[in-house]
Amino acid sequence: MSSLIGAGDSWQLAMTANTTTPGYWFNWRVLLCALWVLFTAIFSLVLIWKCEGFRKVNHDIEETQQDTAGSLHEDETWKPCLKGIHPAWLMAFRLVAFFVLLTLLIVTAFVDGGSIFYYYTQWTFTLITIYFGLGSLLSMRGCYQYHKTVTGDKVGNVELDAEQGDDAGAASGETPINAEKVVNPRPEGHFVRQRAGAGTWGYVFQIIFQMNAGAVLLTDCVFWFIIVPFLAIKDCNLSVLAINMHTINAVFLLGDTALNCLRFPCFRIAYFFLWTVIYVIFQWLVHACVNIWWPYPFLDLSSSYAPLWYFSVALMHFPCYGAFVLVIKLKHHVFSRWFPESYHSVR
Repeated sequence: MSSLIGAGDSWQLAMTANTTTPGYWFNWRVLLCALWVLFTAIFSLVLIWKCEGFRKVNHDIEETQQDTAGSLHEDETWKPCLKGIHPAWLMAFRLVAFFVLLTLLIVTAFVDGGSIFYYYTQWTFTLITIYFGLGSLLSMRGCYQYHKTVTGDKVGNVELDAEQGDDAGAASGETPINAEKVVNPRPEGHFVRQRAGAGTWGYVFQIIFQMNAGAVLLTDCVFWFIIVPFLAIKDCNLSVLAINMHTINAVFLLGDTALNCLRFPCFRIAYFFLWTVIYVIFQWLVHACVNIWWPYPFLDLSSSYAPLWYFSVALMHFPCYGAFVLVIKLKHHVFSRWFPESYHSVR
């Protein structure tokens, strides 16, 4: 296994072989690792195609209609899970998280240089920053629509009173009508509610949320349980920025999870897998062109244990994603018991 070089807070792996030579890539180790990556990519794409379906977004969904596994209402992107909490609180939380994460990312890039984006941690940290940035925009538009509905103004030429404002639609950046409507499609006079379905940005927001759910836990677990012990053995120090980047991301994500009412369909673990696959392929392409050190010791294909490392990291995706599924279920169990009247059930 590679050794660490450097002193203090600066460290990187020493190169064990020339990664630009054909001999480095044409061997049984790389073949096995490539098979793991290929199988993971195919599994993810099939899962997305089967469950996502690339369906046409339905902007008017009856509340009595059975939702599909991946369906999302527009107001779920900005509405808190408890009716007593004003949407502005969720917006404020997302804005604070966005600016804190963005500041930390900029400071880290200024201190350590652009090479920080060589790491999976910074990829994930950038992704969660984008999540809170997009979430802030959706929340701001949602708060505007919420204010319009509770004050009795027209939204999309539909008059709503304050009692309906709680279930008003949310912003997705694609649908101008952002409200819950009461219609009478049946001749017998049975009224049903319709809620605006999420637009493209709403689904993008939800997918990024679920990608972060697994990626943040994976990066933090790998950092604290694999890299930190490895650095301790090599007597290397950890910087304050490194510690913050592997803790504050999880804190903000869990905080947003506690407040939001986003759904969490399990099949979207496929996007989490694809996120990692893209990073691995990126690393392989870089190393095939440039002889440079590997950002993580278990990515080094010169080790005879490389196939086992790649397979183990792939398996780690399941418990990391599964742990967040348990967090969602725990939230549903606790909130539905503590706040049975005001909790918006998350399925």
